[in-house]
Amino acid sequence: MARRQRRSHEISLNRGHSVWEMRADSWIALTDDLGRMAELPREGSEFAQRRERVQATLALLRPIESYWAFPGRKLFDELVQWFEHGDLNRTQLAARRINRMLANRSYRHQALSLDSDFEGPSEIETEEESQAQINKPYFEVLIVDEMSDEEEMALRRRVQRKRRPDDSFVFDVVVVPSFEDALIATLFNFNLQACVIRHGFPFRSEYQLDILRKFLDGLDEDIESKPESERGPLLGRKISELRPELDLYLVTDLKAEEIAVKVGDIFQRVFFREEDHTELYMAIMKGVDQRYRAPFFAALKEYSKQPTGVFHALPIARGKSILNSNWIQDVAQFYGTNLFMAETSATSGGLDSLLDPVGPLKKAQEAAARAFGAKRTFFATNGTSTANKIVVQALVKPGDIVLIDRNCHKSHHYGMVLSGAQVAYLDSYPLDSCSMYGAVPISELKRVLLAYRRAGHLASVKMVLLTNCTFDGVVYDVERVMEECLAIKPDLIFLWDEAWFAFARFHPTYRRRTGMAAAARLCERFADPDYAARHERFRKELDVEDCDDDAKLIATRLMPNPAKARVRVYATQSTHKTLTSLRQGSMIHIWDQDFRDKTEEAFHEAYMTHTSTSPNYQVLASLDFGRRQVELEGYELVQRQIEFAMTLREQVATHPLLKKYFYFLNVGELVPESFRESGIDSYYEPLTGWANMETAWRADEFALDPTRLTLFIGNTGIDGDTFKNRYLMDKYGIQINKTSRNTVLFMTNIGTTRSSVAYLIEVLLKIAKEVESNTADLSAIERRIHEKRVKSLTEDLPPLPDFSHFHVGFRHGPDGNLAATPDGDIRKAFFLSYEEENCEYLTMAEVRRAIAAGREVVSALFVIPYPPGFPILVPGQAISSDILTFMEALDVKEIHGYRPEIGLRVFCEKALGEIADTGAPDLPERRPKETVLHVV
Repeated sequence: MARRQRRSHEISLNRGHSVWEMRADSWIALTDDLGRMAELPREGSEFAQRRERVQATLALLRPIESYWAFPGRKLFDELVQWFEHGDLNRTQLAARRINRMLANRSYRHQALSLDSDFEGPSEIETEEESQAQINKPYFEVLIVDEMSDEEEMALRRRVQRKRRPDDSFVFDVVVVPSFEDALIATLFNFNLQACVIRHGFPFRSEYQLDILRKFLDGLDEDIESKPESERGPLLGRKISELRPELDLYLVTDLKAEEIAVKVGDIFQRVFFREEDHTELYMAIMKGVDQRYRAPFFAALKEYSKQPTGVFHALPIARGKSILNSNWIQDVAQFYGTNLFMAETSATSGGLDSLLDPVGPLKKAQEAAARAFGAKRTFFATNGTSTANKIVVQALVKPGDIVLIDRNCHKSHHYGMVLSGAQVAYLDSYPLDSCSMYGAVPISELKRVLLAYRRAGHLASVKMVLLTNCTFDGVVYDVERVMEECLAIKPDLIFLWDEAWFAFARFHPTYRRRTGMAAAARLCERFADPDYAARHERFRKELDVEDCDDDAKLIATRLMPNPAKARVRVYATQSTHKTLTSLRQGSMIHIWDQDFRDKTEEAFHEAYMTHTSTSPNYQVLASLDFGRRQVELEGYELVQRQIEFAMTLREQVATHPLLKKYFYFLNVGELVPESFRESGIDSYYEPLTGWANMETAWRADEFALDPTRLTLFIGNTGIDGDTFKNRYLMDKYGIQINKTSRNTVLFMTNIGTTRSSVAYLIEVLLKIAKEVESNTADLSAIERRIHEKRVKSLTEDLPPLPDFSHFHVGFRHGPDGNLAATPDGDIRKAFFLSYEEENCEYLTMAEVRRAIAAGREVVSALFVIPYPPGFPILVPGQAISSDILTFMEALDVKEIHGYRPEIGLRVFCEKALGEIADTGAPDLPERRPKETVLHVV
């Protein structure tokens, strides 16, 4: 049979910032134009214009539709033929029904009919249609093989014949002819759940996608030179890198047994030729079912159906205390009865114990570990604040030194108090113009580690604790950070606070900068003999262990010794913040090569210490079905989240009135140029789409998560706190989380819709019009006041202070001797402040006078202004003039640890004198203020 003819020309698929949005808008435009053409005389100019538009739309849709099962290549080609033959009524009918079925996704459970008396599915999904999708979810399977049209139709008929009434799912197939087409389909088609790679197919696609060039990373010629028999396993690896959740199957003409040994870690199964279609069909169904299962959610549902007698705690169990009440039955009307039927204290009867799981909870946590790429995963029902404390307590004992970003979440600071760690605070680069910090440069981490090595205390440094991504969207090159730090201290432990980054696992661009993905790559690299050889060559040129030139080590990209380096990585995630979970649902992900030998017992003790014996089962169930969701549709949801963020950025940047008062900060304004090796300062360009983003995320020390949208509002003359409360929330009901003096932070998530994006744009436009109207009516005096206010928010901004230092009295190590390094005993200072006689209150003016008189004034509390939300003072820290200046310039109402009527709580001189050692050595020289990395 003749193979499908391949075009010799290339068609670009880079236009627009979303192929999915382009596809949806194109079908809408096609339907509208065809409908209008049916009403127009064919000789008129408008008809000709509409015809040209339809031809352009069909040309745009042709390559896109080749990667989807519905409507499918055959039906689309027929639609084009009907149009070319002038059958407008039939073309318009087909286009309208296809558009409707795509819009409401009814194609998943309903066949397309082109009968003239059948109008197709309504745009509003019926209860019956919704139930059909619930009962038998739909997915698509990618087949990579160069088939003729006849062969493809025969394959579809074969799949349809194998469908059984008791199947849990229904699937259709998408056939692509080449290596590159398979990768494009993997990126475009969110319905894919499995891929079958057949033997023998070409490399090149007839379509061009710039992002593939970045992903293939110079492998084009290497792949093209390989025999077709080797392309299948290589394609499987590439698809696995893009979307590791997909089940992969290989059908080969070679020795299946030998290939299975080589690629068994990539493919679910390897089949020999066409010998077992039924087995392949069943394997595909089973693979999807394994991800679909939510063991604890299923167990809780089953338990709720069982008749039980409750002679235990929890009167609300089974809803008895509510349903039998004369006063609170409206609660059941609001929540429904299932919530209370599933509420119980039982750990048996098919349920499980979170503190010692052996049944469905154990399976649910194992499924989460698989989904998030971890060796182990533990659920937490009281938020990432508790998850952070669990990890710190498990890994850090009193006297251990922890390097920690001073601007991290307050739970880490309190975790340092509980563990008794010696805390060494790290300085992030400041963004004074926005009153926020960025992240900690690799050079700063290496400088501090080398300073400890020079002081002879590197052995005591136990952990590096960093936030990835930061509140404002700055993302570390996690792999490089760990790689270079391990070159200096091979047994260093890393805790990545990924509270706002749980979604990142499910998008190929984001995934590489997560803790678990980076840990997996490092483990694989350190086990590779080729890496060992490269390291040996590197060691001969620069032996990190023997080199005493710190400046050279800081300036050089270091390589860890694979014989010594241990990959010990922990990540805490607020699942409820960015994925589907009830509030306080969080996870701890672990990739620790020494967990069994060094940490397991301590971890379980810490877990017991901080985990409730009465965890909320609804939270646990939501973690389970939230995991199921992202394993099956996480890629689609995260991609849409990014697209909506790009749409917001584009609309604000191009609208004349919006851009007068607002603009979203881009990567060039949040990441200094010295950390952007790519030189890219904007991720999106109309002609190249998101190719810039892919390049920057691969190359730069820090990247920006574009879904974290920092809106600069200084030009309105309205401060961030007022903008958030008086305008966004009180007037328009828009919720946001974080503000600074002159910015507000929006974020898109997997629940964001096009309608909500449109509403936000509408609200910003209304505010801009209100500001425009108000400023137009100002008197001369009022205008000067307004201009002064704008200047204070855009120019007269206080410089962000660095961490000063711990008072000498809190720098004694566990052996009682004074430390020559800058870390401090925050626990000692924290509890010293419990005694009233050790403390006093001083106003900021009094503190300034005391500093001028030579007194070292030391904070007794955490002092945390909101915004920006990080502690500018911790217990035991000396108060500097820079910190006072910053506090005096703040115009926020909420400062935890500061009482305006009496001032700051500080240690009295007598208490400090009793703990101080007058023989204190000088602190190691800190990074000079002027070398703090530049603000753009």
